[in-house]
Amino acid sequence: QVQLVESGGGSVQTGGSLRLSCAASGHTYSNGCIGWFRQPPGKQREGVAAIAGDGSTRYADSVKGRFTIDQDHANILYLEMNGLKPEDTAMYYCAAGCKTWWRPLLDVDRYNYWGQGTQVTVSS
Repeated sequence: QVQLVESGGGSVQTGGSLRLSCAASGHTYSNGCIGWFRQPPGKQREGVAAIAGDGSTRYADSVKGRFTIDQDHANILYLEMNGLKPEDTAMYYCAAGCKTWWRPLLDVDRYNYWGQGTQVTVSS
């Protein structure tokens, strides 16, 4: 079984940066089903960034040019966030494992495993 643990969240001011990490235990990630999601207060969970099976990346329009997803050789997943805005405030989750492989990369129903989340708060 897979366990995912996020870290790196915190409180920053507008324009600041954070780098989130997601470490896996039990099994390694598959880069065909791995990504970052977030859930702002009062809203449903939404896709932020994901890595496709061919290594290409997908980003939500709201974060393009500001966020970067990457997976290193140790299979640790990262989300580098720059130019943070108050609307980026959310609980951020990493996701992995192909549950429903035909779903879009930023669809929550694609993924089997989820971390507990790490809080990101951006103040103005």
